Amino acid sequence: MFQGKVLAIYTAPAKREPMVANEAVRVVPGKGIEGDRYFTGNATYSDRPGPHREITLIEIESIDAVERENGYRLDPQNSRRNVLVSGVPLNHLVEREFMVGDVRLRGILLCEPCATLAETSGHTHIINHLMHRGGLRAEILTEGTIDVGAEVVPA
Repeated sequence: MFQGKVLAIYTAPAKREPMVANEAVRVVPGKGIEGDRYFTGNATYSDRPGPHREITLIEIESIDAVERENGYRLDPQNSRRNVLVSGVPLNHLVEREFMVGDVRLRGILLCEPCATLAETSGHTHIINHLMHRGGLRAEILTEGTIDVGAEVVPA
């Protein structure tokens, strides 16, 4: 069992655009986060649609570990993930349902770091440093609003 918390929420209007912090976002099953690049189909991998493109999460603990182990800080919004959480074992949520506030999500697969992350973050070795702890891709199962400060718990 765990009980985590949403620390920040980020969206980007288009591919390679800077991530923007939000206090709350509306999420829609089969579409993603309103206002985000994947919702509008204007993202790097929009040509490969599916539920794994709806929402991504990353743990602050992973970002802290990169700094502790490698001496540089990855700004959480430069992680290119949508939801920054604390106290949530994301790797254990693959193929499991969980709640973010009143919204139900299902973990689909790990969100491994890619070349785009290395380029946009300015840290060429970030791929190795975040391997297997780069976050989680999830499917949105219920429509609703996710707020900063929302609890994250098993479903």
